Amino acid sequence: MSETAPPQPTPAAEVDAATVEEVVRHRLAAALGGRRGMVESAVPTIGFTVTFLLTRDVRLGLYVGIGLAVALLVVRIATHQPVQYVVNSLVGIGIAAVFAARSGKAEDVFLPGIIYNAVYAVVLTLSVLVRWPVVGLMLASVTGDLTAWRKDPAVVKLCSKLTLVLAVPCIVRVVVMWPLYLAGKVGWLGVAKIGLGWPLQVAALAAMVWLLARGRTPISTPAERDPERDSEPGPA
Repeated sequence: MSETAPPQPTPAAEVDAATVEEVVRHRLAAALGGRRGMVESAVPTIGFTVTFLLTRDVRLGLYVGIGLAVALLVVRIATHQPVQYVVNSLVGIGIAAVFAARSGKAEDVFLPGIIYNAVYAVVLTLSVLVRWPVVGLMLASVTGDLTAWRKDPAVVKLCSKLTLVLAVPCIVRVVVMWPLYLAGKVGWLGVAKIGLGWPLQVAALAAMVWLLARGRTPISTPAERDPERDSEPGPA
């Protein structure tokens, strides 16, 4: 099953923005993948969960989930549409199938997703604690300088807030789904997987958009932050 990951850095050539807020808004729009991407990411999970609940057959449920993901991929290719989100879904259910096939337990289909979200939550939170918030890497992809944005306290503060907002959905998924996994509640795991997937991610991104709408933090290069540096006389 696919997982909803926090937005990843975009190459500078793809972004034309003057403020931190514009860069992040661009990345959020790209991360959502539109309504079609959201639906496609949920279809394999729905297929597996419904099939298992009706038949109590783990392998059949996996076959249905994988089959639906492959069918969506074929449709994307045939219509010359981007395949990123369907491929993510196919890879996700493939990994889930390995876990479930080895144990024979239906709930293990959801274990990779729980681990995935736990790791993301830890990484995002630690990045803020060490003052290297992940969202700051989006700025690095635009400015071309990995460390320049860290010299501006306002930018670091904004990126830290946004990174923590990204971590919240991951934390919620683990808190809700881990007890369900331990209890072997496959049906509820499927419901939680879908309900805490894109809907929760969209809510988090909406919160980020609200934060971004409140300010206009300029993107600047090291030279722009320290103009005197370039005016200093060179070696004689």
